[in-house]
Amino acid sequence: MLYGLTVICAFLLAGELLSRLAGVPVPGAVLGMLLFTGWTMWRKDIEPRVARVGAGLLRYLPLLFVPAGVGLIELGPRLAQEGVAMIAVLVLSTAITLGVTALTLQWLLRRRSRG
Repeated sequence: MLYGLTVICAFLLAGELLSRLAGVPVPGAVLGMLLFTGWTMWRKDIEPRVARVGAGLLRYLPLLFVPAGVGLIELGPRLAQEGVAMIAVLVLSTAITLGVTALTLQWLLRRRSRG
């Protein structure tokens, strides 16, 4: 388990360093995730020790949404003022994300069937 956590944290650290040193306007966690994805695609698999830790972390993912829910309650007055704009942005970004995910899945499935 320690090896898997070390690998995941190393990619998170690499993403943070890349974000800060290069001045890229992308969060370090996102860059780290992209680096990790590129690494696994380059290796053509994911090591079982890392996969086991990732699955364990995903099991507790809903707990990470609790602070966001508390933040929504705390920002009640601001939501009353700008709530419609926020909802519009959320709906639009969700639609874009779903579209990009669907296109990526189609591309990966076509690539897999050819190989």
